[in-house]
Amino acid sequence: MDTAFLITAFATLFVVIDPIGLAPLFVALTQGMDARMRRAIGLRACLVAFGVLALFGLFGEALLGFVGIRMPAFRIAGGILLFITALDMLFERRTKRRADSAGETDPDDHPDPSIFPIGIPLIAGPGAIATMILLTAQLPGVTGYLTVLAVMGSVLVIVFGLFLMAGGIERVLGRVGTNIVTRILGMLLAALAVQFVIDGLLAFGFGSAA
Repeated sequence: MDTAFLITAFATLFVVIDPIGLAPLFVALTQGMDARMRRAIGLRACLVAFGVLALFGLFGEALLGFVGIRMPAFRIAGGILLFITALDMLFERRTKRRADSAGETDPDDHPDPSIFPIGIPLIAGPGAIATMILLTAQLPGVTGYLTVLAVMGSVLVIVFGLFLMAGGIERVLGRVGTNIVTRILGMLLAALAVQFVIDGLLAFGFGSAA
């Protein structure tokens, strides 16, 4: 198994899903709940996100073929989408948008936020879905799909772990620490997004690999 691919896949999914950025939102959405209820909501949200991302990783490329979209084109589009996400992280637009999405959920109308908005779209959002399709396309076959699935599952395990420790993490990092970590992850995601675009252009025959 290509270790470089595993590292890239993990880093990409980790940055796109952004477990650290999700932790304070999880605290806000589960405010006033006891530890047992928070644990149940966090677990349910991660399972829902896992199912959604697994389905798109399995059938996403077939769906693209059905509508006539070539994989290099989707790789370029996905890279652009990830780059926009990186810009949002660097300029705090992503955090504000996620907070607004969380704020639209009325606790009286939606007492259980595990499916919406935590599972979808905060965890399994457009960027994560696009990333799953791109990664499974880079490593085709059953073994490749299971590998990407395992990497995605490991990221969601981290998400769940941070959900359990969300209150403490928020106190330790504080607002400044969270902003610093978010910007570092944004820079990493921007570089990975550019690499996706370059790979797509090379697949179309523009230039040659170094």
